[in-house]
Amino acid sequence: MPLASRSFAILIPLAWTVLPGFAQRLSDFTIPQPAPAGSVLVVGFLGGFERWDDEHRSVRKLALDLRSRGLLADTASNHRRKAALKRIRRALDANRDGRIDADEAARARVILYGQSWGGAAVIQTARDLERLGVPVLLTVQVDSVGLRDAVVPPNVRAAANFFQHDLATIRGRGEIRAADPARTRIIGNYRYSYYFRPVDEKDASWARRTFGGSHAKMELDPAIWIQVERLILDASSR
Repeated sequence: MPLASRSFAILIPLAWTVLPGFAQRLSDFTIPQPAPAGSVLVVGFLGGFERWDDEHRSVRKLALDLRSRGLLADTASNHRRKAALKRIRRALDANRDGRIDADEAARARVILYGQSWGGAAVIQTARDLERLGVPVLLTVQVDSVGLRDAVVPPNVRAAANFFQHDLATIRGRGEIRAADPARTRIIGNYRYSYYFRPVDEKDASWARRTFGGSHAKMELDPAIWIQVERLILDASSR
């Protein structure tokens, strides 16, 4: 995506946060604070202007399914990343002293995933956690759109990227790479195409069906999210 388009994609959500009733509050997150010892914290970031609790969106659907499997999973709007980070910090702060000490960081088990702007939020949040000394088991980006979403920070153990580069649509990040290959394993950069790939769009709005193109179809593609879930379950079991 051209730099100007990516800049526009980053700036739009800032205005969206002022709309009444849309802003996600810290109390909207369900991850306990602190979380039980040994818990895996999974946070998914939605793309576009999507509400964090929109059950029609695949990021949210996956989080709810992961909850049913016993994981502490929640979702966040991509422009409420700081609130999500605060909730993660509180969940990891076992002794409730307001900071994450070395022992708490060492015990942390965090997984981040997201789509579109949410994919970029994944990498930004992983960098924030790096500054706190917190490791991340896995990051997964789905058709990620952002300015600084290509380089995975070294606190991430493994990372995967799913994208499409079809014509006449928003194109996701085509390649991610590790800042430190010795510390981060890039599982893969997986390219899809939706020219001849039918996707059930019944959960999509008229605008998304009409103008969303392959970017919207990828968000709705169950095959993508089955793979994302498998990656998360595998990482959480280690």
